[in-house]
Amino acid sequence: MTGLKRESDSSREVMSTGRKVQQFFINLVLFLLAAAALAPFILLISSSITDEGTLIRNGYSFFPEKISFAAYEYLFASGIKMVRAYGISILVTVVGTVISLGITSTMAYPLSRKDLPGRNAFLFFVFFTMLFNGGLTPSYMMWTRIFHIKNTIFALIIPGLLMSAFNLILMKNYFAANIPGELLEAARVDGAGEFHIFCRIVIPISTPIMATIGLFVALGYWNDWQNGLYYLSNRMDLYSLQNYLNKMMQDIQYLNSGRNEAMMANLQGMTMPSTAIRMALSVMGVIPVMVLYPFFQKYFTKGITIGSVKG
Repeated sequence: MTGLKRESDSSREVMSTGRKVQQFFINLVLFLLAAAALAPFILLISSSITDEGTLIRNGYSFFPEKISFAAYEYLFASGIKMVRAYGISILVTVVGTVISLGITSTMAYPLSRKDLPGRNAFLFFVFFTMLFNGGLTPSYMMWTRIFHIKNTIFALIIPGLLMSAFNLILMKNYFAANIPGELLEAARVDGAGEFHIFCRIVIPISTPIMATIGLFVALGYWNDWQNGLYYLSNRMDLYSLQNYLNKMMQDIQYLNSGRNEAMMANLQGMTMPSTAIRMALSVMGVIPVMVLYPFFQKYFTKGITIGSVKG
């Protein structure tokens, strides 16, 4: 008996050691993956505070040989314009995301119900838009000549981003897989209407997919620059952050090209930090996303995994 006990204890020690070694390698792999994900952001920030001459001479480096904040000084020299661009981006992102979630959820919920008359036809039209579209020219003519949103704040909210068939299908599948029909029937027996059921039952238990789709939409609005390029021809006061940073980059390239001799003479031969400022522009655009992302990350696995299952 004593021998069997010793063999059992020895076996447990071997298994424990094996688990520790396995856990060590798992942690090592996860650490390397996290480092690989963080490395580009660290390099981005490091390059943005590197002296322009050093950056051109030595290339990008995680450890700047000579630190310079000239790129950020140039960015913030505009003052109120930068603040206004941030404000426009925040306004468009918040308003667009809220409206998009409202439209997507109110359409996804009835499509998740198998007893909806004409459900297959509606789903076909939704799926069709994922494969085919009218193209840029017809879209531009429709938004500018029929809806007259050119040079208005609506040009940054409505075209292209307000509704997505992919997001709609994800949310529809989530509703179909996670909202028991018995719960809805019980609510109807108690006298609840469809709108009441949607607001008081469906939305509260759909937080993961709402947060996931909301973040997708918010990222789309925050990073969008095409709508401003197409539809804001003479309204720089409505430029979002991405449009403003793009315009600033074009101005720097124009100055460094030497075509504006009078302005270059006023700069007394100084070289604008065109390489470093590209990195600084990227940092300015990505910081809000990096700050907010961890708060929504916990919803991704459940929201996308369940939402992607066929409903």
